[in-house]
Amino acid sequence: MTAQILSIDTTTEFGSLALVQGGDVLEEVLLHSSSGFGHILFSHLERLLAKHGWRVADFDCFAAASGPGSFTGVRVGLAAAKGLAATMEKPLVAVSNLQAVAWFGSAPLRAAVLDARRGQVYGAVYSAALEAVSPETVASFPRWLASLPDGNIEFLSTDFDPFRHALAGTRFERSPLRDVPRALAGAVGRIAATRLARGLAGDPAGIDANYVRRSDAELFWKDTG
Repeated sequence: MTAQILSIDTTTEFGSLALVQGGDVLEEVLLHSSSGFGHILFSHLERLLAKHGWRVADFDCFAAASGPGSFTGVRVGLAAAKGLAATMEKPLVAVSNLQAVAWFGSAPLRAAVLDARRGQVYGAVYSAALEAVSPETVASFPRWLASLPDGNIEFLSTDFDPFRHALAGTRFERSPLRDVPRALAGAVGRIAATRLARGLAGDPAGIDANYVRRSDAELFWKDTG
């Protein structure tokens, strides 16, 4: 059976939607909203489905980027995917944004990095099979670099420019760099298709966000408690 998957990513101000069929991306739409996606997500989804003559009931599985990223953004996309999956009684796959970034790589070791603001990055290293070699973490870019394993590592990001200068003088200064598309829903959907085929899609009720870093509220209460 050729599985049809709806994939959603709203974890940053550049979100995306993708229709995935048989492991291939039928269409991917880049969205941009600096004020969040709660008020526009479903209107874009309705237009995308109408364009292809699909209904929500046609999907075999739903997929969502689970973070790391904006706390509100992560919740919006994941909640939408969980709600649709629960309503349709279909499975859900949550995919790390860092793993989705690594999907675009070509090297045996792929270091995915995203701007976490506050002078920090979200980062992780994956194998060609997209298995975690170095766990997802949040740290300053130099500290993260120091924690990486030795070897020929390819660095990938949706925007590597803020970090490029920090590679100078390190053991990674000659490492290949690759900027990947801001639209990650297609990669999320393709990873989800692989997991679905392996029986690894889950009950939407049991799937949670992957924030990596605690929220501002949590940090505030720790500092003042």
